[in-house]
Amino acid sequence: MVEAYCVKCRAKREVKNPKVVTMKNGRPAVKGTCPKCGSGMYRIGKME
Repeated sequence: MVEAYCVKCRAKREVKNPKVVTMKNGRPAVKGTCPKCGSGMYRIGKME
């Protein structure tokens, strides 16, 4: 379970289809979609 802030909904939600990615500077991040509106969500940091 990974939570991130959805800018479109303006609320914290659980990320749908989370994928671990590495940013250009080498830091880990989690990328996915909002289950309610379908927009992209992004959270910097490792997946718990």
